[in-house]
Amino acid sequence: MDLSHFDGALASAEAGGSVPSTAKILISGGFSVGKTTMVGTISEIRPLRTEEPLSDRGVGIDDTKGVSAKTTTTVAMDFGRISFQSGLVLYLFGTPGQERFWFMWDELAVGAVGAVVMADTRRVADCFASIDYFERNKMPFVIAVNCFDGAQRFEPDDIRIALSLGPGVPIVLCDARERDSVKKVLVSLVRYVLSTGSRASQISIA
Repeated sequence: MDLSHFDGALASAEAGGSVPSTAKILISGGFSVGKTTMVGTISEIRPLRTEEPLSDRGVGIDDTKGVSAKTTTTVAMDFGRISFQSGLVLYLFGTPGQERFWFMWDELAVGAVGAVVMADTRRVADCFASIDYFERNKMPFVIAVNCFDGAQRFEPDDIRIALSLGPGVPIVLCDARERDSVKKVLVSLVRYVLSTGSRASQISIA
């Protein structure tokens, strides 16, 4: 896997500092927004998935409006790993999207340095819970707008207004199925974490 471009971007993002050894990143967002796809697209190992079929128990509880083709859901987490020539290893943890599994978020967030909040422009309100969670916990995050086929496209500034985000939070348009697109999202997050400095000292957790 050729990650030289991504590796160089991470090194330049550090602005001359040493590259930490490991970092934990959360991939969050609403139900069926592409979290499992994103982790699987970029992971160098076979990703760990905890997907289970949707069942009658979710009727009246799970909001599947707009995603009627969805047949499975993540009940605990997704896990993937990506490493670089610089020695940095990223551990990716995808959070459950359905409200009844949100109790897992606190456990998954332990030790994380930042998060990717995935958004679907057809159901943009679904990512408000993730944004609120990371803002309350003062965890740096970026917005990754997953550009689904057939979905209306919006400019990042329009999305920023719709999500009531400040000017500093990065917004990246992406395709969770494309490796290079996912790389850009992760580069954006690492740069943002290092620029804020709020959790940069916690990146090395090995």
